[in-house]
Formats: sequence, C-alpha cells, structure tokens
Amino acid sequence: MSILSFKMIQRLALFASILLWMGISNAQTYTSKQSVWIAKNFKFHTGEVLPEMKIGYITVGDPSGIPVLILHGTAGTAKGLLSNIFGDQLFGPGQVLDSSKYFVIIPDAIGVGNSSKPSDGLKMKFPRYNYDDMVDAQYRLVSEGLGIKHLRLVLGNSMGGMQTWLWGVKYPDYMDLLVPMAASPVAMSGRNWMMRRFIIDSVRNDPEWQEGNYTKQPKSIQFATVYFNVGMSGGDQGLFKLAPTSEKGDQLLNTRLGASFIVDANDNLYQWESSADYDPSKNLENIKARVLAINSADDERNPPALGFMEKALPRVKNAKLFLIPASPETSGHSTTGQAKWWVKELNSTLQSMK
Repeated sequence: MSILSFKMIQRLALFASILLWMGISNAQTYTSKQSVWIAKNFKFHTGEVLPEMKIGYITVGDPSGIPVLILHGTAGTAKGLLSNIFGDQLFGPGQVLDSSKYFVIIPDAIGVGNSSKPSDGLKMKFPRYNYDDMVDAQYRLVSEGLGIKHLRLVLGNSMGGMQTWLWGVKYPDYMDLLVPMAASPVAMSGRNWMMRRFIIDSVRNDPEWQEGNYTKQPKSIQFATVYFNVGMSGGDQGLFKLAPTSEKGDQLLNTRLGASFIVDANDNLYQWESSADYDPSKNLENIKARVLAINSADDERNPPALGFMEKALPRVKNAKLFLIPASPETSGHSTTGQAKWWVKELNSTLQSMK
C-alpha cells in the first residue's frame, strides 16, 4: 500500500468518526422517565375537593442529583420540554443541567398530559382551577410524592414562568434560584387577557361545543388558537421574515389552519380560563430566592414598553432581568422556548452561586 493511499484512508476514517460524533451529538444524550403520582383529597382554591388528583411528570437524571423543577406553558406538556430546542440543550453531558449531576422534575400541569383533566370524564363538572392550584399540585408532587425538601432551581416558561413567580411568593424558603421566563409578576391584564378571551369565547359560543358535551371537537378551537398565536407570538421581525409578502402570509396561515390539530376543547378552555386571576404582585417582597428573570424584547404578551419589570424587580431582594434583543431570528413570546438564547446566562448564574 502506498503512503498516499494510507494517508487517504486515515483521513477518510477521521472524517467518518467526525460524522459519527456529529450524529451522536445531535441525538438525545440523556434518559427520561415518565410517571404519575396521586395526590389524595386535593383541595382547589374554590373549596372543591378531588379525592384523587393525578399528577403526571417526567424526570431526567438520578433522584440523588441536585433537584430542579421545570414548568411548561399553556396547553403544553412535560414531554414538550424534551425537544431538541429545549431539553436537548440543557440535560446532556457537560450541559448546564447535566443529568449526571441534576435531578430534573417536569410536571404536567393540572388539565394536560397525564394529569387529571376535564376530558378524563368529568368534562365541565371538573373543578375550576387556577395557577395557584397548579403550583400547589406541583409542590405536593415534589414534597410529598418525591420527598424533596429543597430545590436548587425552579425554571418555567410562559405559563410556567408565571407559576415560577408564584412559587417564589407561596413557598419562599423552598428554592435557591427562580428563573421565570416570558412572564411578568403582575396581574393578568391588557392585550394578554383580551386575546385569551377570544379563545374562550370562540369555544363557548360555538354551537358544536354543546356546553362541553360535544361529540366532536368544535371547529372554532383550531381557528381561535391560530388567531391567538399569530397575534401573540412570533415577533414582528420573526413573522416578517416568514411572511415578507401577502402570498407568503397566506401560505403560512393555510399551513397552520390545515395542520393536524389534536386538542380537547374543554381541556383547552380550562387552561386559558385558569390564568384570569393570576397576580403575584401583592406579595413580591415574600421572595427570598435569587431571581433571574428572562424575557425577550419582542414578547407580545410581556412588552417591555409597559415597564412591568422595572417596577417589580426592585421589590425583590436579589433579582435581575436578562432581556433577549429582538431580531429576525427571535420569535416574540416563543423566543424563550429555545434554550440557546439564555443557556449561557443560566449557567453563569448557577456558577456564581457555588
């Protein structure tokens, strides 16, 4: 064999190993476990009691690891946070929440996934719940179900971000760091609430809904959801990049309206209605944990122009805001659903707390 051909073989072998490594690095490099815990006699803020409340959850890592809690957004599920743009950027070897070091707990909120919900059979007779009830269920899961006495971190996105603020005011001694993302510690209000009303009313006013006793999913739910997401997510620059002409805009809308859409209308209705009385603002001084609030400058639901964070954060002992600049690459309220925008800031904060 000539020297030249031997070198070529070496190079080809090296190239093949690089390709193999790239393939492995793009695959999920951690394992997860799906479970359900039953909270007995769960009492809602309305006084209603559910004898057995199912709380679905996913864990990543060994229970002996440093415990952290991660919370999803409205109508999402724990499973959705294991995506390549979120969990795959956080839980792998050498990443900020490396599952060989951390024990990550991701619950399904009340009303979705494997947690108890109207579509389990009670339909509109299911107890009316709010974000406080969701947080209380998460607390019972972590403290009673998993026996964890203290969390290193509570991190949540969108609805999960709002619940992260509530964790800080309701259970101030239970965690070291709060990372609320795409959320503000103020009452549900303004465009954020009014746009939610469009979804709620479109379902309730749909003749196919039949007071929640429908035999097929009301058509309005998909249209209302697409309408809401165009108005309240995507970012000005991000949506313009996707739809720089009316033709491109029509294509985008037609794709979204024609996509497969598997949602239970009652479950979805409860999820949106549950946000109506959200308001941690009266008790921000209760927060003892360090706070790293993360928002995006083009967030349609938490617009910086309203000055919420400038007014709220001085009331918290140790809090800072990381504001992701708007660009054609960001996507408004959905920006924080991509860990790449904030993972370095989270890592820096955790390192500074050692």
